[in-house]
Amino acid sequence: MNQPVLVLNGNYEPLHVCTTKRAMGLLLSGKATVLENGRGFVRTVSAVYERPSVIRLSFVVHRPRPQVRLNKREILRRDGYRCQYCGRESSNLTVDHVVPRYRGGEHCWENLVAACPACNRRKGGRTLEEAAMRLLHEPHEPHPTARYLFAPYLRENAGWERYVAGW
Repeated sequence: MNQPVLVLNGNYEPLHVCTTKRAMGLLLSGKATVLENGRGFVRTVSAVYERPSVIRLSFVVHRPRPQVRLNKREILRRDGYRCQYCGRESSNLTVDHVVPRYRGGEHCWENLVAACPACNRRKGGRTLEEAAMRLLHEPHEPHPTARYLFAPYLRENAGWERYVAGW
């Protein structure tokens, strides 16, 4: 009952991912309909219900455009889990401020990059010019497309691709 379920808005826009338990609550209260089953059935004493993979709300929820949260996981994901100084792929990456905070560097998308511990120590509290280093890619805020936001779930839920692709 904890498997992920894609929740679509009334206009088929992907909203978020919830658990099967929450999706069943929305279905039984009449607030949503099943678009894709693909996971079998939930059997109770008196009824059999489809176990949803994708549900659609019966109404349209108006909400502001989503933004990607600024945190270490998203910075590493944006940079492809590669050090932005040497290009090595590693599972032991840190986050580095391109312009150090004590020198006026901000904690924002354009000033944060993934770095391996060796490159982070080598750069230290210096600027790129002082450390004689350069970035492989210019840091930027990732676009919050549905494909980017729901990418971690798409590997295990191939049926979601057609709902996420258009947004």
